Amino acid sequence: MPDLPTPQNAAEAALLSECWDAVLSYADLCTSGSASATLLATEAFTHGIDELRAATAASKSTGTGRRALRLPRIPLLLASVRTVAAAWETNGLGHRLDPELRLWLHSDKAARYVGPPLHRPLALRGLRDMQEPDAVLLWLAEVESLPMSAVARRLGLDPAAASSELAQVRALFRDRCHRNHLDTPMNAYCRSYARLLDAVTRSPSAETPDDLSRHLARCVECAEAAACLRLHGGGLPAALSSGVIGWGGLAYLERRRRAAEAGMIGGRTDVAVDTGLNEGKPVRPRIGRTGILVTAVLVSALALTVSLMPFGGSKGDDANAAQGESTGGQSLADPGPSIPSGSTTKSGSGSESGSGSGSGTPGSPAVADSTSRPAGNSDQEAQGESSSPAGKQGGVTSSPKSAAPDCRVKYEIVSEWPDGFQATVTVTSTKALATWNLGWTFKDGQRVGQMWDGTFTQDDSHVTATAADYNKTVAANGTFTFGFLGSWTGSNSAARNFTLNTASCQAAG
Repeated sequence: MPDLPTPQNAAEAALLSECWDAVLSYADLCTSGSASATLLATEAFTHGIDELRAATAASKSTGTGRRALRLPRIPLLLASVRTVAAAWETNGLGHRLDPELRLWLHSDKAARYVGPPLHRPLALRGLRDMQEPDAVLLWLAEVESLPMSAVARRLGLDPAAASSELAQVRALFRDRCHRNHLDTPMNAYCRSYARLLDAVTRSPSAETPDDLSRHLARCVECAEAAACLRLHGGGLPAALSSGVIGWGGLAYLERRRRAAEAGMIGGRTDVAVDTGLNEGKPVRPRIGRTGILVTAVLVSALALTVSLMPFGGSKGDDANAAQGESTGGQSLADPGPSIPSGSTTKSGSGSESGSGSGSGTPGSPAVADSTSRPAGNSDQEAQGESSSPAGKQGGVTSSPKSAAPDCRVKYEIVSEWPDGFQATVTVTSTKALATWNLGWTFKDGQRVGQMWDGTFTQDDSHVTATAADYNKTVAANGTFTFGFLGSWTGSNSAARNFTLNTASCQAAG
């Protein structure tokens, strides 16, 4: 495995430490196991840093004093992960990649990222056409989900003016996307909707005409344009992550959101990185090459404990393979799964140290080995006994109608776009579970496409989500969370009729 690039100065040292976490998080999505994720992240990180250094040197050699337009560092490194993954597939190493990514790499969707520039995704072109400081501000706030106070500290901005500056940058991004959309070669039918699409997406109160809605449901390019041009409604982060990263963009967005909410993304605040805004400031060197490697490993291990969200639980089979994998002489522990927001989970080895040297098995050590039972069953400790009257056996009754629900479900639509949406489901169980299956019904015929932190089956409008190997045990009064991507037509109302292990579950308001 190649070594990570050697930092050239203290500012770049902080940059490498902060960017490594993002690269490793996306590489884990792209691979079939943690060991492969480390290999892919290291190779992609080296490739991307070399590309950044070459571009910076070329810009300085022109003598203009102005940087060439390019992607910010983090999305550029994420694109490098995609590039190296494609090289793996070409060179016979595709077995290390996620099977769905392998299919995507051979599709027309992947070809758009390396094809003619005018046919590439609109968000990618719009972000690349912005000045780097503006593009970095937009990416950190929208995709990396950092709070504005942290963004301001990292970029050397006035915290009081950061929010207003972000609003201006969003408008600038919309302007770049609008120009690129008009420059895109399109057929006469799509072009006839260009002015209407611009007008509808400008105003939060504007209604989308029926004929335009039908067109957006059928045309991928115009639907992408609508997502980039509509700054209201909360769809900009999804448009950026999907358009710039490509495969797995929405799952990466969810990981970074969870990591930011848990306070696992912060980085150094005494060195201005990512934009070059404060490159002229003298910076006191504080860490060398060995220190950076240690810091990168610790930061990635901490963040991945919260943010790793593999699709379908495929990471469980490769958990042991990651033990002993090293980066620059430091042991990189197998990253744990995502921790649902609102729950408190401790590992036996003490997760605060960041070393991850324990067993790597998530969950609370005090989880009871029990299963949820269907409504109406007698208490588990009284197996084989007849049903007792109300008030006996700890007050458990034999009537499911009189028993209080054993769980509560919060169903949240995180983001929505024409014909698609992303949702998060959080479940709190009053009883300890050895495993779980959550069922629900869609009212409007929605379909689940991808799921993380669990697997799913769907029969018509009924969906059943099943626990992954690493999050199947739940302590009493504990919480578990999973997310998914879905499609919809016409309407997208919330799911209903939730059941946990076939027992009725109450939906949270």
